[in-house]
Amino acid sequence: MSDHPRQKIGFVQAMPFWLTLGIVPLALIGATFGGWYTALVPAYSLVIYSSLDALTGRNEGNADPETPDAMLFWYQLLTLIWPPIQLVILFGTIWYATHTSHLSGLELGVLFFGIGIVTGTVGINYSHELMHQKSKLERWLADILLASVLYSHFRSEHLRVHHIYVGTCRDPVTARYNEGFHRFFPRVLRQSPASAWRAEVAMLARRGLPWWHRSNPFWRYAALQAGMLALAMALGGWAGLGLFVYQAAVAIWQLEAVNYVEHYGLTRRHLGEGKYEHVKPHHSWNASHTASNWLLINLQRHSDHHFKPDRRFPLLQTYDEDQAPQLPLGYPLMVFIAMNPLWWRRMMNPRVRAWRKFHYPDITDWKPYNKALNPPPR
Repeated sequence: MSDHPRQKIGFVQAMPFWLTLGIVPLALIGATFGGWYTALVPAYSLVIYSSLDALTGRNEGNADPETPDAMLFWYQLLTLIWPPIQLVILFGTIWYATHTSHLSGLELGVLFFGIGIVTGTVGINYSHELMHQKSKLERWLADILLASVLYSHFRSEHLRVHHIYVGTCRDPVTARYNEGFHRFFPRVLRQSPASAWRAEVAMLARRGLPWWHRSNPFWRYAALQAGMLALAMALGGWAGLGLFVYQAAVAIWQLEAVNYVEHYGLTRRHLGEGKYEHVKPHHSWNASHTASNWLLINLQRHSDHHFKPDRRFPLLQTYDEDQAPQLPLGYPLMVFIAMNPLWWRRMMNPRVRAWRKFHYPDITDWKPYNKALNPPPR
């Protein structure tokens, strides 16, 4: 890890992360006034934070990673209060939108695209922070957030598959070199639920339990998601159910677009016979852009997250270019660019090739890595 200056941890330092709550009144304004106001949430997350990135530059300071949880109250509180806030925004807007007549079909589409940005960019990201903690409360809150976007299996996939097999052919969400997002997305939607299920069944089998045992988390996932669907139906009828599913689709797209950006083209060295090198900081793209890290609670310090998965977000470290590959822009703009495969490849492929030359100059045949043809990890 780099020798960047150490940052203080406290109320003042936590406050920029709380700017995310500014998205709440924007969603309410969009629902109330309609028209162009329905686009406030997408504009806030993309335009405002990307503009702030340009103004605030990069934050390369690191907090002391040994800081105790007792000193992280204001950071933890933000993630703990978000689940009820999100449920109120989501289901309150569904009820309001289906009991008023001033919103056209287009306005509803834009408004709930924005709600999907809220539940995806913020909600799934906060669930990611919560699922990595030991507290049962935090893990339950993670499950509730994921159920609200019908993507509960993400917890199993992320903890049981992604963190173990990242950078190998067994990890569905490691985007392959030259794989455009529009090919990556349907592949992940197909492979991730299956890999999550297999991982949980394998864990049960190691305990001598069958797949149908009550401790299989997929039963909890199913019950929570069914409850969310039933609530949407009760509040807004078929229209409410449709709006709920639509926002979930947007949120899932947001999540997988970020997954695409985080590991594009980065692979772990195959050591032979299904063995791979340990995960290191250079197996994830790092971004130290200040404002977008406020929005995403330091998710862009992804190199350190994979190095120390249980490290809380305010303590995640950033790295220098020789230790971890650096994204040219923050996630909001990188996701936007990823929607144009030609633009994406023009920007990112030279960076992947430079990364390979720097970290693996001895590897001359990259085809098995590009096409996920190496043996699966044992």
